[in-house]
Amino acid sequence: MTENLMTSLGLDRPETGDDAVVPFTLDKLDTRGRVVRLGAALDTILSRHNYPLPVARLLGEAVVLSALIGSSLKFEGRFILQTQTDGPVNLIVVDFDAPDGVRGYARYDHDALLKASEAGRTSPAELLGNGHLAMTIDQGQHMERYQGIVALEGNSLEEVAHTYFMQSEQIPTQVRIAVAQMSTRGDHRPRWRAGGMLVQHLPASGMNVLADLPGNGDFDDPAMADPDFVEADGWAEAKALLGTLSDLELADPDLSPERLLFRLYHETGVRVFPPQALEERCTCSVDRIEDMLANSFSDEERQDMAVDGEIEVVCEFCSTAYRFNPHQFQN
Repeated sequence: MTENLMTSLGLDRPETGDDAVVPFTLDKLDTRGRVVRLGAALDTILSRHNYPLPVARLLGEAVVLSALIGSSLKFEGRFILQTQTDGPVNLIVVDFDAPDGVRGYARYDHDALLKASEAGRTSPAELLGNGHLAMTIDQGQHMERYQGIVALEGNSLEEVAHTYFMQSEQIPTQVRIAVAQMSTRGDHRPRWRAGGMLVQHLPASGMNVLADLPGNGDFDDPAMADPDFVEADGWAEAKALLGTLSDLELADPDLSPERLLFRLYHETGVRVFPPQALEERCTCSVDRIEDMLANSFSDEERQDMAVDGEIEVVCEFCSTAYRFNPHQFQN
């Protein structure tokens, strides 16, 4: 490649490592997307609570999905992914604090999880059970929130994400996610890591026109089917190539996002943009917890919360413990 061509394709820079998102476009296929790689940031989130393996893997998938979607925000706000279900893992919450902070938490029923594990029922759908997935964009205190809610139907969070984009966004979207534990020589324990890729069909203008999805975008609903709907050739190719991607390739620490994209799309051409670093970062603080206690509870309720003269609040995300004297809130 000439130097000018490498520059135009975004390949004239060092390859990207872990804890980063790399945006890209497939100009000839009218498609854009993002690749996420998580290493130490994800390992911190999953190892902090010592989750059982099935719970950790499921939360890891939710963290990757949140990073893929939240990293598209063009303003300082929050993207919140939350599941509420009746399964062994009954709650997952992931916050993506734009532009680069992520934290996550899972709540599970220990006895129900043990029974599910003994029966070999630990797929994402079996762990989550029935319920819904909510994706919320919080633009700040004085801005309106946007929220999309879909039923948790499908065998994986990938499938749920496809349903969300079809029904809530009407944007043809495909997602791939892989979460794994990997060991290195001399390390005392395996480390969690993950990779994910999201592609969306978004023609810019001119002759390339995005066909309306039939009905509400639910291709599996016969009432919504449109026999005349034809998927664009470029989008069909972008999806087909993404479908060849293996879990190992997605999570491989020795395969950079740039090399991964070139491996998939070198024949059609891919333009890669500068990476955006990601980090595990909790937004809890003494001031926030203090404001919550002062404004959400009465003096009597705070007295009832106290143990040995102290109110202790532990952050569910990062496990930091905050202690307060109940008398400090009295006027």
